[in-house]
Amino acid sequence: MLGIGKEAIIFLYAGLSGAVIFFSYGVLRLLRNLIRHHIVVINLEDFFYWVGVSVYLFRQMYKTTYGSIRWFFILGVVCGIVLANFMLSLAKRMYKKFLKRLEKKGKSR
Repeated sequence: MLGIGKEAIIFLYAGLSGAVIFFSYGVLRLLRNLIRHHIVVINLEDFFYWVGVSVYLFRQMYKTTYGSIRWFFILGVVCGIVLANFMLSLAKRMYKKFLKRLEKKGKSR
């Protein structure tokens, strides 16, 4: 039986794994926007991405919880994805505000 401290550490690792998954898919989407792909290629990319994510999560789960599926690991992955999405949207809003302030300073001069 795992202690609460060990479970908290596993939860943090799972959250980090969720953030890695979120940002790696963001990189894949960015590459798709830079280089246009045929729908078949997009489907193949998605297939191999999810196979890779499955292997990555299994490896992380095996390393942290010794291969057993724990509810707090799954919850940690989901929380990591949600938190990464929130942080990215917050950074985008801050960037837009920063650009607006720069435009106002440029117009006032």
